[in-house]
Amino acid sequence: MTLSIWALDGIGEVRAGDDLVALIGAAVADSLDDGDILVITSKIISKAEGRIVAAADREDAITAETVRLVARREYPGGVTRIVENRLGVVGAAAGVDASNTDEGTVLLLPLDPDASAREIATGIRSLTGREIGVIVSDTLGRPWREGQTDVAIGAAGVHVFDDLRGTVDASGKPLAVTQPCLADELAAATDLVKGKASGRPVAVVRGLARIVGELDLPGASSIVRPAERDMFRLGTDEAIAEGREAGYAEGYADGFSEGRAEA
Repeated sequence: MTLSIWALDGIGEVRAGDDLVALIGAAVADSLDDGDILVITSKIISKAEGRIVAAADREDAITAETVRLVARREYPGGVTRIVENRLGVVGAAAGVDASNTDEGTVLLLPLDPDASAREIATGIRSLTGREIGVIVSDTLGRPWREGQTDVAIGAAGVHVFDDLRGTVDASGKPLAVTQPCLADELAAATDLVKGKASGRPVAVVRGLARIVGELDLPGASSIVRPAERDMFRLGTDEAIAEGREAGYAEGYADGFSEGRAEA
């Protein structure tokens, strides 16, 4: 299999209210093939959707976008909050971003990245006559690893997983849990050609037509692990504090007075 990835030129700076289908359509011209996948940086969707707030309100914006605090750490320059945002994505600052935006402003993530991906995929399919897929990417850190990588937060018209469960490996051994997240892998791969400061927020992937399909396929929201299966719901300090509090509460409920507990 050969996989080709390239970034599109000519999209330019995106402003609130811009028509992304028209902008991307002009950039791709007649170069798309059936089975191509567009990977779009979430920032331009946020800009087009007007998801922009004053930088002075950044901490308030993080709080508003937060569903659950995972960990909080102070450092000499301020505080880092790792949170679960309203999309279910766990990361720093709820995805509120000050890079590649006008001075004095920050960007929030799109309201519904899967819906944004469907809208763009529908428009590009209509404009070009090609059956293409769309992935919306954003940059996240990872537990236990330095640095960041791009992952998929929105998708339409693509199978986000390559579900190999129930098949066998090259040695004939059964695969019970193997389920590569193709959407995340493509998001990371395309960032190599898009870059962070090149002004090329959209890339084309060619060579994976087998994963392109109907627009109503499960989106990137299906990648988010349900809370009941999350083995790392809290930072270490937060988990210790929660366990200590629960232990005290259980002790008192069993009839221990504070004085006896201290003794």
